[in-house]
Amino acid sequence: MAHPKRKTSKARRDKRRTHYKAERPTLATCKETGAVHLPHRAYLVDGNLYYNGKLIIENAASA
Repeated sequence: MAHPKRKTSKARRDKRRTHYKAERPTLATCKETGAVHLPHRAYLVDGNLYYNGKLIIENAASA
């Protein structure tokens, strides 16, 4: 089983971990409703379900 020959310093360890960071989610704005939502996903506006700017289900919250 492999094991390290030398102790990895905190600086070296942290340099390796610099690429692991939280990214801001990409948001899209609907041209029909003006709602901000995640792209390629359905979203609710006033109880109606929209996808790609089109009304999919009317009053989806009560369904």
